[in-house]
Amino acid sequence: MVFFNPKDSSVPLTGKTLIVPVVSTANVSQLAADLLIASLSLARIGIFDSTCLVPVVGASEDGVGVSTPLELYGKAGLDIVVVQQRSPALKSQKQEFIRTLLEFIETSGVASALFLSGVDLSNRTDSQMLTPTYQIRPTAGSLSSTPLARLAQLPIPEYSSPVPQHPLQDTDESKADGGVPFIPGGSLTRRILQTLSKSPSSVPTAAVLQFVLEGDNRADAAMLASAVIAVFGLSISGFKEPRSWKQGLFGAPPDQTLYG
Repeated sequence: MVFFNPKDSSVPLTGKTLIVPVVSTANVSQLAADLLIASLSLARIGIFDSTCLVPVVGASEDGVGVSTPLELYGKAGLDIVVVQQRSPALKSQKQEFIRTLLEFIETSGVASALFLSGVDLSNRTDSQMLTPTYQIRPTAGSLSSTPLARLAQLPIPEYSSPVPQHPLQDTDESKADGGVPFIPGGSLTRRILQTLSKSPSSVPTAAVLQFVLEGDNRADAAMLASAVIAVFGLSISGFKEPRSWKQGLFGAPPDQTLYG
């Protein structure tokens, strides 16, 4: 089965940067993708095969058709395209999902890829209290000729793991795993970056991480989306929340009669 099915031939992928939110802590990366899609007025330009993901379907944002687990958004004249992933990979299909996603990235013609992920805030160290936003630039592939080169100029520190994945092992895990530190709560983020860092022919890649706790994460999402806006030098007057956020994102407000 074909992994990607384009729906709008007027938006070619060649030369663009692919923004990929990884399902992780607080779904902050999906919420950030929502803000980017709504604020930049992006339209659905393609649908991915979601065989490897938990099945889910819902109403589309524009009321036309339905939303599926994995879609691509973009528009003509903009140098980024945004993936929206609405459900996690099935446990037995995680590696296959990573394989097909990375194969798409390497064959689609995109110039670079930026992954977004949440990190469990409860593990944060004292030195990581100054900012919740961090970056990872895997060792393979130079970013100098891509828009991601701006990451080196922004006040976004490089991420280091606040805790070891295997506390009882006396090894430098980041060096053992392609220079990618452990990401508690990051789900498949580290595995994806490890795979990319070991591929000398891979598309230039980076990741922006946000320390978060589960809850009302709209402000966290705006901060993560702001980092993306800064990386690509985009200009927006303010973030626009999608209509779906107003219709039950965090459930209906409590009945005020409960409080007398």
